[in-house]
Amino acid sequence: MKVLVVGSGAREHAIVRSLSLDPSVDEVVAAPGNPGIAALAACEPVPTGITDPQGVVDLATRLGADLVVVGPEAPLVAGVADAVRAAGIACFGPSARAARLEGSKAFAKEVMSAAEVPTGLAHVCTTVEEVEEALDALGAPHVVKEDGLAAGKGVVVTDSRDEALDHARACLAKEGGAVVIEEFLDGPEVSLFVLCDGSSVVPLVPAQDFKRVGDDDAGPNTGGMGAYSPLDWAPDGLVDDVVRRVAQPVVDEMHRRGTPFTGVLFIGLALTSRGPRVIEFNARFGDPETQVVLARLLTPLGGVLMAAARGRLDELPRLRWSPEHAVTVVVAAQSYPGTPRTGDLISGVEEVDGSGEAYVLHAGTARDDDDRLVSAGGRVLSVVATGESLAQARERVYAGVAGLDLPGSHHRTDIALRAEQGAITV
Repeated sequence: MKVLVVGSGAREHAIVRSLSLDPSVDEVVAAPGNPGIAALAACEPVPTGITDPQGVVDLATRLGADLVVVGPEAPLVAGVADAVRAAGIACFGPSARAARLEGSKAFAKEVMSAAEVPTGLAHVCTTVEEVEEALDALGAPHVVKEDGLAAGKGVVVTDSRDEALDHARACLAKEGGAVVIEEFLDGPEVSLFVLCDGSSVVPLVPAQDFKRVGDDDAGPNTGGMGAYSPLDWAPDGLVDDVVRRVAQPVVDEMHRRGTPFTGVLFIGLALTSRGPRVIEFNARFGDPETQVVLARLLTPLGGVLMAAARGRLDELPRLRWSPEHAVTVVVAAQSYPGTPRTGDLISGVEEVDGSGEAYVLHAGTARDDDDRLVSAGGRVLSVVATGESLAQARERVYAGVAGLDLPGSHHRTDIALRAEQGAITV
């Protein structure tokens, strides 16, 4: 089987890495990929960009791809999966209409309501006056979400009414701007990926990620600064409960609407005092959770994704998982999540990869004119390590981070620390 992976981040590097270990996969090509992916797979550009459906179809056709895996959300919302399927090529990723579960927070809330999914109260607002009423009705802490795609950074959670209003005004100022004001959900957060084929669902293992830029959850939201799996503190039966009360009803509702969901439904949960509540849906693998979830998957990935793309998830044997713990830490460029500094020389990657105890996944990297590895984005690298215990995995991953050199870079030092200390309670 030949697989084309669309995207260029650490999530796609993790997917390519897993596919390259699958004996049923003969060749992996990434579009456009990155310097790290290039060590494992051929990298091909899409001249018109990965959000151009016809451009992706032309590449997949020229390559003779048997399966296309779409990584990021923007190509999905742009209809890349629709075009690939229309060309007769199997595709792992939802249609543009189904991807509205991520592309519109308001639409996601509508589907949750119809499917009777447990979630927080919410108000969809298109004017400042409506925002003010909603903030007062729900009280602090205030949760303000941009309705459209925001790369994980469109959410503000604050006790300050003025800060909440400022974020809402900025969102409303955009063309067609709308915001969702939500009830604050207490309790630890969990990320669960559920593979879907339009009717059946197969859950992966839960992970927890860290959105804030600084230790102890200080500073602004980012695309994610690290993650770990498994969650030893999570309640028994959590995954089965979420499949029964959330994933299957949502997939059934989407099918009923004539927009079947094929791909991965990313369910962001808060384990509140009243039980699990859905914070948000995404229509693709999350970054950095993918890095730790795929690090533990023993079942070959290619066959799993093809089964989802072909509507055959119910024929899959039970997925096999490593009992080991996995941790990933993101190394970010100076000034991220603001405008990141780029062009800085990166060193130490080969030494970390050669250590046997950690490996590096590329995100915002490039080659300069002298073929040197340099930074080219905000989240530059993800370091991943596994271990028999969470403590061992953390020790290994931070040794890997220490082996890298990127001038001005920063990372969180407390990824999975509270879990290691047994300090998370539900």
